[in-house]
Amino acid sequence: MAVQNGRDLLIRMDITGDGGFETVAGLRATRLSFNAETVDVTSLESEGGWRELLGGAGVRSASVSGSGVFRDAPSDARARQAFFDGEIPRCQVVIPDFGVVEGPFQIAGLEYAGSYNGEANYELSLISAGALSFVAL
Repeated sequence: MAVQNGRDLLIRMDITGDGGFETVAGLRATRLSFNAETVDVTSLESEGGWRELLGGAGVRSASVSGSGVFRDAPSDARARQAFFDGEIPRCQVVIPDFGVVEGPFQIAGLEYAGSYNGEANYELSLISAGALSFVAL
């Protein structure tokens, strides 16, 4: 796989609820992380006193974050409304030349900031709220 532009990592949100995904506008930096909790089943009989984990158990989750320039585009307005309504819209994270992660996400954080002589910017944090799928590109 060749080196990829960071700007090609996209967060897309189902704007209308009918599967029509739109890129969340104005993002400059995006991050996706996967997490898995472990279930420790170590006992006195564990070989050599080594920790043992139960495969396939535990809770899996994903978190997505992005930051960028506030543009007041329809996708920005949709994200803002989803936050205030406590909605869990379907989202996609497009990883160039790798694949697309899709599923329900809740907006856990939405921050706006700006400086006197700079642009208005925002940060967006999403957490998985159900089963995710991955489709290779």
